[in-house]
Amino acid sequence: MSSPHRGKLPPLTLVLGGARSGKSRFAEALVEGAAECGTYCATAEALDDEMRTRIAVHRARRDHGRRGAFWRTIETPLGLADTIAAEANPGRPMLIDCLTLWLSNLLAAEAPIDDAFATLKRALGDAAGPIVLVANEVGLGLVPQTPLGRDFRDAAGRLNQEIASLADRVVFVAAGLPLFLKGDPISPGCFGIRPLTPTLSPDGGEGENKGG
Repeated sequence: MSSPHRGKLPPLTLVLGGARSGKSRFAEALVEGAAECGTYCATAEALDDEMRTRIAVHRARRDHGRRGAFWRTIETPLGLADTIAAEANPGRPMLIDCLTLWLSNLLAAEAPIDDAFATLKRALGDAAGPIVLVANEVGLGLVPQTPLGRDFRDAAGRLNQEIASLADRVVFVAAGLPLFLKGDPISPGCFGIRPLTPTLSPDGGEGENKGG
């Protein structure tokens, strides 16, 4: 099936998914199929060996097939709005991976999340180029046992809803397959997207809850 949207991204795309769903790879493929270069905005911090390994896996995947020159990586654990204002470019789509880790960083820094959400939404509305955001869907599993866990789940769900309301396209990825929730669907081949090869992190995928 052909698509009139080949080679183009809407101003704002949100890609949701659970642990090891393939959401990050799908988001990367969207950007790689739509432009000659992209900006990768990473919110993860390499604070322990597990996260350093996960970051290395993500980097290796982006470098696969000689695509390393495609991406310019910016590490932004907290200042997403400032990065969007400074780096968004019509010729260089921005991929933010992921919103859920950004929220975790905000909570760890005891930052006012309502203010941060509002500032982020303003930055997205004013962005000079297309942006693809990745976020975890954390509300489909067991209810967290601790108040902090429940607060985090609720804040993540609220953040996803607020960004989805702004987005031109929202995609839910499960088992490597995209389900288009909002906006025009696209054929997988239109952005060079191929079936996703399953991968496992050293922890069997459980650490996916720490990032996209």
